[in-house]
Amino acid sequence: MVNEAKDPQKPPKSSQLTTETPIPVAGTGAASKLITRLVSLVPASWRRYAGVAIIVVFALLIVGVMRNYAAGVEQSRQEQLYATAQALAQPQIDAVTGGEAGALMPSFSMAASPFSAGISRKASLDTIIPSRPRVDIETYTVAQGDTLFAIADKYGLQPQSILWFNFDELGDNPKEIFPGQVLNIPPVDGVLHKYKSGESLAAIADSYSYSTEPTAQDIIEWPGNNLDPYETNIDNPNIPDGTLLIIPNGSRELRDWGPPAITRDNPALAAYYGPGSCGPISAGAIGNGTFIWPTVATYLSGNDWNPPLHNGIDIAGAEGNAIYASDGGVVVYAGWSNYGFGNLLVIDHGTGWQSAYAHMSTIAFTCGQNVSQGDVVGGVGNTGNSTGPHLHFELVYQGGKVNPWGYVSP
Repeated sequence: MVNEAKDPQKPPKSSQLTTETPIPVAGTGAASKLITRLVSLVPASWRRYAGVAIIVVFALLIVGVMRNYAAGVEQSRQEQLYATAQALAQPQIDAVTGGEAGALMPSFSMAASPFSAGISRKASLDTIIPSRPRVDIETYTVAQGDTLFAIADKYGLQPQSILWFNFDELGDNPKEIFPGQVLNIPPVDGVLHKYKSGESLAAIADSYSYSTEPTAQDIIEWPGNNLDPYETNIDNPNIPDGTLLIIPNGSRELRDWGPPAITRDNPALAAYYGPGSCGPISAGAIGNGTFIWPTVATYLSGNDWNPPLHNGIDIAGAEGNAIYASDGGVVVYAGWSNYGFGNLLVIDHGTGWQSAYAHMSTIAFTCGQNVSQGDVVGGVGNTGNSTGPHLHFELVYQGGKVNPWGYVSP
């Protein structure tokens, strides 16, 4: 057997790292021995990395201990600051409270309310501006198909308030609105008043107490009136002549611009209403006291019964749709009206009842003619102050206007 020659350049095998050789660990003493002992417990295949892992674990433990220590130091510092501040303030507190501050002030505990338990503020990229009530008058341009009632509903107001804020434009007549018209929209239900020199606010409030109870203080405190609550004298407010004042919750009587009661006994009563008025009528047909639906459409378009502003119902329909006599009688008005109803027909039924048909495109009967229930008396139209084709229908009993819904149905 040939023996291998030893290569002087090759290190002996005993100098190479083996699984039996322990990994050197930095440090001395008990900690070093503990680490060495832990390393020896690790399987040989993992032992190469075990020392580093154990060192990292110990480092994390040390960091945790230091953080807890720092938190304790911070809390202690806060408590010392609080104690110092309390000690400095105590003489002044005792001087003010007579030594009874302990009974007046609650105790404070840093442990019970640590700084870290505070409520954090969340960041928000959106700025939310809260809605605020209006205090000034706005304007609104009437569009095709608008009604006074729909506009009022849009702004959350009573329709009469819009009339009261637009007397020069509407004259208390809801039929006077038309597309393109610019209306004042009040910020609150009430009346608009033009101040005259020498008026007292108490007298103004009293003059607008028809169905409500406004006060002088209401006028002063309304922000849109720009009156100083502490400096304004109720009896002599020293307001410039012509100033417009908002009277919150104010009210006044409204004029009924609808067709008046026109009896066959006194037809001259309607002479002022327009050229459709009839002369004296001594006789005519008598109705049966019941009423039928007056047109082919069976739903409303616009305004419902809403006295005193709207003393009838607006029935939908295309222009030219047939209009029927709701009951028999004699015609006491047939023609144009001057107060917004366009072509108007009024039938007296001879039983204390009358029916009126407004905004008609055509009228098929003339003054004094007898009409039977169900006769076609004309066509649906858009005449007068109207923002779309419809039939305005009213019923009158013994001179007073009544709700048609109580007597007719589609």
